[in-house]
Amino acid sequence: MPMASVFTMIINGELPGRFVWRDGQAVAFLTINPVTPGHVLVVPRKEVDHWEQMDTASFTHLTDVAQKVGRAVKEAFGAPRMGMLIAGLEVPHVHIHVFPALSLETFDLALADKNPDPADLDAAADKIRQALIDTGYREYVAD
Repeated sequence: MPMASVFTMIINGELPGRFVWRDGQAVAFLTINPVTPGHVLVVPRKEVDHWEQMDTASFTHLTDVAQKVGRAVKEAFGAPRMGMLIAGLEVPHVHIHVFPALSLETFDLALADKNPDPADLDAAADKIRQALIDTGYREYVAD
């Protein structure tokens, strides 16, 4: 049996994660290497390596969660636009990057902060959780 992906280990609580959303099919948590403050990963609970291999209903749910989280991130950080990116090269488990898009350079994951302050990540997660609560998604907000 293949080893669980790092995202599965985060979802299962084997590794720490700053969750902002949890439901039966997907989770969202802050990345440890943000391109901008508020950079979130939306991840299906089920391990699938490539997004095009997902069944349509699961992919639709994942993008629906990404949109809801993206609206909360936009509100929380006053972003002019939101970025959404599926790269799929870093971890063999589908994930959607959702982040405040300040410029085209924001889409370059190579420019991500490799050593963010943990307090800043905690504060960003709190802001996103509150924005999700304020927009009516309390039942999905991770504690």
